[in-house]
Amino acid sequence: MKQFYLIIIQLLITTSLFSQMKPINTETSKIKWTGREISTKTHYGSLKFIDGKISISNNEVKGQVRVDMESLTVEDLTGGSKNRLEGHLKSDDFFSVDKHKISTLKVISSKKIGDNYLIDAILTIKEISHPLSFELRIDDNKARANLSFDRSKYNVRFRSGSFFENLGDKLILDDIDLEVELYF
Repeated sequence: MKQFYLIIIQLLITTSLFSQMKPINTETSKIKWTGREISTKTHYGSLKFIDGKISISNNEVKGQVRVDMESLTVEDLTGGSKNRLEGHLKSDDFFSVDKHKISTLKVISSKKIGDNYLIDAILTIKEISHPLSFELRIDDNKARANLSFDRSKYNVRFRSGSFFENLGDKLILDDIDLEVELYF
């Protein structure tokens, strides 16, 4: 009987430790963004996290991350072209980084599907919030997700077909893809 109680206590301790909020490692965690023009021209770069915490318990994920919009970099260009595009993306034509330095993603609910989790979250960019759903894979001390958001919902208008007509091959697609890796 004594051994049974020891097993129960060990199980409770393990479950308690596993369900605690784990801070993300902001040095190793990363976000890769990709944007595309209608002409198949593609640009990509990265963003850094300010902080974040994730917990997994009872097959449920909870948490929130904050992203440093000032860290936005372009990685497919060099020199003056890189600097110009970074400046443009940080300007009021796109993400208004001087006014909106932080973006957030907060998990609202989750559902375990096989080895992954279906996440319903709220994404806030430029102080505008919208729901976003995506699949999250968690392995040991790492979580990965590929997701997309529609920039036009966050008042990012530059060369968007949602706001302007007859852009032809100058149209920039509204969906921005994100590849996210979180390390705990």
